[in-house]
Amino acid sequence: MKTFFGWIAAAALLLSGCQTPSALPTPFPSASPTALPTHTPSQPATAAPTLIAPTATATPPILAERVLVISVDGLRADVVDQFQMPNTYALMQSGTYAINASTTFPSATLPSHASMLTGMCPDKHGVDWNDYIPENGFAASPSIFEIAHNAGLWTVMVVGKEKLRQITMPENTDVYAYVNDRDSVVAERAVSLMPEGFDLMFVHLPLVDGLGHAYGWLSPNYLVGTFRADEAIGMILAGLDEANLREGTLIIVTADHGGHDSTHGSRLPEDMQIPWVITGASSKLALNDVEAYTRVTRKISTVDTAATIAYALNLSIPEIWDGIPVYESFGEIPPARVELPCH
Repeated sequence: MKTFFGWIAAAALLLSGCQTPSALPTPFPSASPTALPTHTPSQPATAAPTLIAPTATATPPILAERVLVISVDGLRADVVDQFQMPNTYALMQSGTYAINASTTFPSATLPSHASMLTGMCPDKHGVDWNDYIPENGFAASPSIFEIAHNAGLWTVMVVGKEKLRQITMPENTDVYAYVNDRDSVVAERAVSLMPEGFDLMFVHLPLVDGLGHAYGWLSPNYLVGTFRADEAIGMILAGLDEANLREGTLIIVTADHGGHDSTHGSRLPEDMQIPWVITGASSKLALNDVEAYTRVTRKISTVDTAATIAYALNLSIPEIWDGIPVYESFGEIPPARVELPCH
């Protein structure tokens, strides 16, 4: 089996004959499951978190039947704004988006994804490493996967980097697949699981980050990689349609970090700013009062992703979380936020 960087090199050879997709003249351009042994987390044990119940109504709303989150590793926010990602652009047109959302510091893959899916800053979830180190255990609880699974929902993770197993303990995912290959193969694996159904699915596409490290962020190969990632997103959307799951699915497309030169991890805007796109394909989703193609200008953080998922699925939101739902996505007024968390 190819190593991660081995298939990055192979992908680069395939891309070498391709030209960078040209920008459009508009503001936006038209494995087998692997489980870790159970370890005691390296972080000190904490008391069970207090949960905040969703706002009480006569009939508690479930704004989505299921949620699909797609993370494009290393996708800079300004790439979505300037270059051709037609499938992502179509999702933006039908929903709500922010192209200058913020990740957490350090702007690195494992800490950032842990924040995305636990709703907590790194000082709370405790993931301060960026390699697959099983003896370090897992991000501190509760993750959105733990909350969803404990509520009886079917949870699925399909990832292109083995270290993402450390975001949540194995018992919180009904299906976990690590696919050490390019984005289209990761997408194929995710699509193959859709006929079984899901309530929460997370798909991680790794190629863009690998090309950024190998050739530099915004290099021609990197930009072609973003186009390929968008093609993989198109495959996943087509899979939803084939499985008759598109209606009722809330879709979030985002990233863990950006990058500059051939690296990332700093507080530079190029590293910290990420795209964040959400759309609902269900007529039941409360988007009636929201115009399509709504751009959110307030401060949004990656920790808001977990909170938004919980809100949409009518799951309790832990008080310990730093994230808040992106209420604009549901036609509601958001609370004021003076500054971003986890910066």
